[in-house]
Amino acid sequence: MLEKILPDKIYKILFEKVNMKAVNEIRLRAEKPVVVNVNGKVFYLSENGVTSNIKSALYSSKIMIEDVIFRASECSIYSVNEQIKKGFIVTDEAVRIGIGGNLIEENGHIKTMTNFCSCNIRVPHTIRNCSLNAFPYLVSNQGVENTLVISPPGCGKTTFLRDFVFQLSDKNMPYNVLLLDERGELDSGINSYYTDKIAFSSKKIGFENGIRSLSPDIIVTDEIGQEEDIQAIRYATSCGVKLLASTHADNMETFCKKSLFSEVLKEKIFKRFVLLSKRNGPGTLEGVYNENLARVYLSNEF
Repeated sequence: MLEKILPDKIYKILFEKVNMKAVNEIRLRAEKPVVVNVNGKVFYLSENGVTSNIKSALYSSKIMIEDVIFRASECSIYSVNEQIKKGFIVTDEAVRIGIGGNLIEENGHIKTMTNFCSCNIRVPHTIRNCSLNAFPYLVSNQGVENTLVISPPGCGKTTFLRDFVFQLSDKNMPYNVLLLDERGELDSGINSYYTDKIAFSSKKIGFENGIRSLSPDIIVTDEIGQEEDIQAIRYATSCGVKLLASTHADNMETFCKKSLFSEVLKEKIFKRFVLLSKRNGPGTLEGVYNENLARVYLSNEF
């Protein structure tokens, strides 16, 4: 998976001297140390693996970063320009690479990005059964409850969503599930017989087209973050489609203060809220809440 995009030396060190099952991110910044996130903790990469000693750190170069992006695009930057305009590339193996550089705008629209100077390689993981503790609270006799998964970045939202969809299939609950995969990384490792996918689409267009053409029982999507997404959610629920989605927030108090969700909370569109953190490592399950924001389940971790 990563051997196709990482510099050979970095790949060799990571896979020989680091537990890759615990690596969440690899960050390359021009003329700065290579940084590796392992189980939610940040280290430098050295010849001997990860370290907290900056004097032993390996440094990345601008050429190295450009090469990663070139490899990730399968040797055609032009072919992935629509992704680059959004600040990332997603490989066929669902590895998302966030990109830093110079945005080129014209008449208020982003044309492309140049002068790449950093990249954040998000390493996807399949953590089987990580949603099981919350699962009974999200599925009732009436079916799957509209659920919003809440956490800071890098705390397991996407991993939770993937496993929940797998569990539906594994438990022989034959719901037609539409994955609205804006970034092309949501369906990695799901292995469900009942899923369809629309990738690299806005939620508005994806919800409308998906409901009309694929008749899903449930839509699963990542990172609700703007008013247009809320309108798409309202449209889906008005069509009788259930939702499983995620959003960023540090905790329930912070989430409740987000103006984007003020009306959604009043309307009680979501019947369940799952709060994740990295208190005991990424994916710590802090609790499950009902539509009144009362905690119905408390756990320590996945």
